[in-house]
Amino acid sequence: MFKVYNTTMKKIIITIMLALPMLASAQKFGHINTQELFTQMPEVAQVKLKMDTIQGQYEAQLASMNEEIQKKMQDYQSQEATMADAVKQIRQQELQEMQQRIQLFYQTAEQDIQKKQQELLAPIHEKMAKAIKAVGEREGYTYIFDSQAMVHVGNDAIDATPAVKKELGIK
Repeated sequence: MFKVYNTTMKKIIITIMLALPMLASAQKFGHINTQELFTQMPEVAQVKLKMDTIQGQYEAQLASMNEEIQKKMQDYQSQEATMADAVKQIRQQELQEMQQRIQLFYQTAEQDIQKKQQELLAPIHEKMAKAIKAVGEREGYTYIFDSQAMVHVGNDAIDATPAVKKELGIK
């Protein structure tokens, strides 16, 4: 009974060992440069224009605020010698509050800009991911890796970038 079991196990092990190379060779791996692909998508240029406009608006507002505080600072410095102590204290407090508002505005603007950029880029990333998945499924890839994160790409590796560009309508 053990002899039959050993023979059967040997046959199963031999079958598995013979099948493994065939299974491994049946897998299809590809790579893609997502950064290159992303920068070539026309939607990215549109987002850049929108972000430049938004950033310009914040910069104009910040410049106006800085100009205002500079003017008040110069007025304060030119009149400081003749001011009463109570007036000096009030003006100094005004300048400090203005500086704090400018710092808060700057921080809020940076956060708003980052949030808006993420909001505008999310659909583009999603579109690219869907195209990569569609190409992977259509062309039978087991895996498609990002070539920027790979340490080595062999000569027989398949670059899926052209197929995904075609899927996205990028030339």
